Amino acid sequence: MQPGDPVTRIGRADDIERLVARRRLLKGFALGAAAWLVPGAFAEALEERLPLTPRQTEGPFYPDRLPLDRDNDLVIVGDRVTPAVGRIVHLSGRVLTPAGSPVRSALVEIWQVDNNGAYIHSRSFHRSRRDPGFQGYGQFVTNAKGEYRFRTILPVAYPGRTPHIHVAVSHARRHVLTTQLYTAGVAQNARDGIYRSLGAAGQRLVTVDYRVVEGSRIGELDGRKDLIVGIT
Repeated sequence: MQPGDPVTRIGRADDIERLVARRRLLKGFALGAAAWLVPGAFAEALEERLPLTPRQTEGPFYPDRLPLDRDNDLVIVGDRVTPAVGRIVHLSGRVLTPAGSPVRSALVEIWQVDNNGAYIHSRSFHRSRRDPGFQGYGQFVTNAKGEYRFRTILPVAYPGRTPHIHVAVSHARRHVLTTQLYTAGVAQNARDGIYRSLGAAGQRLVTVDYRVVEGSRIGELDGRKDLIVGIT
């Protein structure tokens, strides 16, 4: 998929939201039954855990030297006026436990190629053509609701890989997840070995459906994906 290609328009709800709502509903039924029967007998049986976000390879291009500017806006570097080349994307979501509880103060990192297919890593493909206006890497610490958010660009393909954004999550100084997020509707997804190895169920957990931001004059996109990590 090239920059500017059509992107699927969807509503705000996703599979994770529905699973959280279902889990809470089942717990409500269980509590009601427990009032008449054995206390707690059905609560445990009906507890539905959210599926963990699949772990995926970090790849060879995690920055070998982190940029000075490491904030969550990858489109503007430092005090530069010229933004990065590419279609702007607002990527957000929550970091949750399998029980659906928010993970506060988790460090979320993302890194990806620029619009020319180059990482900020010193040995990246197309290094000589790297866009100096693209930060390439960013960090965000989740709030009390477990929320994270980034402004970046829609990832592009490079030799051998479909478009993707690398994501890592750490909590309490412990690394808990490394994964990759993919763009829905991209033809290269079906030919990407890492994506295909996840299977249909795993693919749904790491594929982002972007929608056009209403009222945006430059066609910005908005995508949401919750990250489920194996901590309590």
